[in-house]
Amino acid sequence: MVVSSVLSPQARDDALTAMQGPPGRADLDVLVVGGGIVGVGTALDAVSRGLSTGLVEQRDLASGTSSRSSKLVHGGLRYLEMMDFALVREALQERGLLLTRLAPHLVRPVPFLYPLTHRVWERAYIGAGLSMYDGMAMLGKYDMGLPHHQHLTLRGVQRIAPDFDPASLTGAIKYWDCQVDDARLVLTIARTAAAHGAHVATRVRVTGFLREGDRVVGVRARDLEQDRDLEIRARVVVNAAGVWTDEIQDLAGGHGALRVQASKGIHLVVPRDRIRSEAGFIMRTEKSVLFVIPWERHWIIGTTDTPWDLDKAHPAASRADIDYLLGHVNAILREPLDHEDVEGVYAGLRPLLSGESEPTSRISREHTVVMPVPGLVMIAGGKLTTYRVMGRDAVDAAADTLRSTYHLAVRDSITDRVPLLGAAGWETRRNQRVLLARRSGLDVARIDHLLGRYGDQLDDLLALMESRPTLAEPVEGAEDHLGAEIVYAVTHEGARHLDDVLTRRTRISIETFDRGVSAAPGVAALMAEQLGWDAARTADEVDHYLRRVEAERQSQLMLTDQEADEARVTVRDIV
Repeated sequence: MVVSSVLSPQARDDALTAMQGPPGRADLDVLVVGGGIVGVGTALDAVSRGLSTGLVEQRDLASGTSSRSSKLVHGGLRYLEMMDFALVREALQERGLLLTRLAPHLVRPVPFLYPLTHRVWERAYIGAGLSMYDGMAMLGKYDMGLPHHQHLTLRGVQRIAPDFDPASLTGAIKYWDCQVDDARLVLTIARTAAAHGAHVATRVRVTGFLREGDRVVGVRARDLEQDRDLEIRARVVVNAAGVWTDEIQDLAGGHGALRVQASKGIHLVVPRDRIRSEAGFIMRTEKSVLFVIPWERHWIIGTTDTPWDLDKAHPAASRADIDYLLGHVNAILREPLDHEDVEGVYAGLRPLLSGESEPTSRISREHTVVMPVPGLVMIAGGKLTTYRVMGRDAVDAAADTLRSTYHLAVRDSITDRVPLLGAAGWETRRNQRVLLARRSGLDVARIDHLLGRYGDQLDDLLALMESRPTLAEPVEGAEDHLGAEIVYAVTHEGARHLDDVLTRRTRISIETFDRGVSAAPGVAALMAEQLGWDAARTADEVDHYLRRVEAERQSQLMLTDQEADEARVTVRDIV
């Protein structure tokens, strides 16, 4: 069997051919529906146990919740306050595993300040919580990989964060967590699964289920790129569709085994120079907590936590959402931020297990696995940090059926020992960064940027630039990225549309004040060479992206969710 981590257009065609298999016969042990963090984690867990595995996603990898998070790999301080000790302990163990073993090239430590506004009692209370937080991480199965928290006086805070208003503070506590580009994490897990033999295909929408009696034995699907119907047979189907869980469950007649409530969270992106601070910070709000997170040359500010029952594919941020975040962060800044400081805005939906009348900020982020009908496993809930545990639990549930019904031997999960693509040689390449810069003609900062996105797969990009020197030039309108990254996104990373590259393979759409408008033509031209687009198709891709950006801008002027949704849904997906 020839396997490859490459997610090229040809690889997609090959994956669909392999997943369909011979008529009437299930060649797949496990078919995963959903290309978000839980879906790709499930696919990697299944294939690394020796199971034949496929994955289909109706849009792009990480096109939903999994590219729109706070981008934190963390235990969750507020869950500690909610007494959800098991969730915090589990998440802290996974944080250490990702940082030190599985994805050290993608996951990086970030210092945070917890500003204190009350004397004595608050320092004791928060300090005790952070001592427990660090203690749980130290006692986990994997290395903590981070420094312990430390207490700061007001003078110490001013040295680290001179833009904090001293009149509003009495001091702070500094602690450490981790961050990751969530979309790149999803992509890297999907490519790792493919490297081990999983078949991955995007733009494939499940329209129904294949049955033998009461048992689910596969899915009916629509290939949205080629406008054709498919049948994919599998011994077990795992639904990891996030906020679309209810819709997939209804297709299967699952009788409400799971009910998922969507909670909207929005984030703002502002330039790094707008807030002088060497650390991020976390603040209490009346509803939840607010993070201000360093993000390369930017800050990410988030998040809100409110119910959402409108369009799930394109949740919209309203002006009220933006004002809420700006109002809270301005409470401790010397110079307030305003709307003109905002480079980018994004909104995502968290799939929370319904909790009667609980507000969404209080509903648990723990996950649940059920089998509503034979042959169909459903998983919902959870959080980005614990994706590996969720994937393991989903495959454990599938394994029960594979053993009892099909008499297959299924091994235990090994994903805690399977480094993600790019991790194996990352440390060596990092030590060679000056040498690589000298050989390639790039500066060291550019090599660091590429190492943090690709790990040891940096070699592929350097080879591409050596063969095509023009690809070593920065992208016009988005100078943080090189032309080689755009081409690589198409040839190796499954990007099929302009939106895929500008919003997920890169973050140009939220990291530039014009939301990627000036970069769009040049990026589309590079993609066109690889995908065979003619001039009309290339123009269509650019036009669709520009209209999408304008629809988002208009939605962010609206005061209510309903008005924002109506403005945003005027532009749908390109396929």
